[in-house]
Amino acid sequence: MSGHDFESHFESTGSIDTTDDSTMIDKAAIDQLAAIADRYPRKRSALMPMLHFVQSVDGRVSPRGVTVIAEILGITEAQVSGVATFYTMYKRRPAGKHHIGVCTTALCAVMGGDALLDTVAQTLGIAEGETTEDGQFSLERIECNAACDFAPIMMVNWEFMDNMTPDKATKLLDDLAAGREVHSTRGPAITSWADTERVLAGLNDGRADEGPSAGTPSLEGVRLAQHKGWTGVPRVMPVVPDRPVVPEPEAVPAEPEPAPVPAEPEPVPAEPEPVPAEPAESETPAAAPAARPRQRRRIKK
Repeated sequence: MSGHDFESHFESTGSIDTTDDSTMIDKAAIDQLAAIADRYPRKRSALMPMLHFVQSVDGRVSPRGVTVIAEILGITEAQVSGVATFYTMYKRRPAGKHHIGVCTTALCAVMGGDALLDTVAQTLGIAEGETTEDGQFSLERIECNAACDFAPIMMVNWEFMDNMTPDKATKLLDDLAAGREVHSTRGPAITSWADTERVLAGLNDGRADEGPSAGTPSLEGVRLAQHKGWTGVPRVMPVVPDRPVVPEPEAVPAEPEPAPVPAEPEPVPAEPEPVPAEPAESETPAAAPAARPRQRRRIKK
């Protein structure tokens, strides 16, 4: 073996778990899925939001959810599963009430992301890709949260927890387990992963303006520019002079088509001249005339 064999985080396959047919999808959930699809000119564009809604109901992409989505969108179950198994935000096994993500890419790794992930795993008693037995927490290693100015980053239900340390992470998990109120560093109060999935499905939870949207490191450049009096290069729009309205030319009547010219008669080919017959073999050809003797010119001395 090469030592680079495919590694699956699941016991048998990376596809949807068809052995678990449990579901909470009822008529109200199906109606909501249909309403999400109706928002799009092409219903198939609603596939990804609909998968998020299924997760908010079943805690994962369930076989029943795949079937219902395929029926509403008029596509095959294989097409639905192909999208659900491509993106890591769609879970093939039940996620916890609180989904924990720890970034270990680039700057977060340099700033202690791996140590943070180890602390969370030890505190919860699970490895990445697993869910606690009580269903309260699930853990995931995140590939870059696009928040390098707050590294290392930890996420709870996709809400940012900035500048984390192992001690901060332990206290955060204890507060969530005890049901105490926890606020995102740059966002709303933490509720549940299912609630966040409803938001990702396009449903408004009324908390879009709750909490700050930008932190101090992100705004430092703006503050420095204001202090220094720096301004950006003004965008000058080119002045386009008014163009005179050119009247459209009058329509010119079409010239009548010329009358067809009669075709000239084809010339009659002349009859070929008769070829003289060759003499028969028995006939003797006429003798050629005798050559005239050449006369010598005398030269006078």
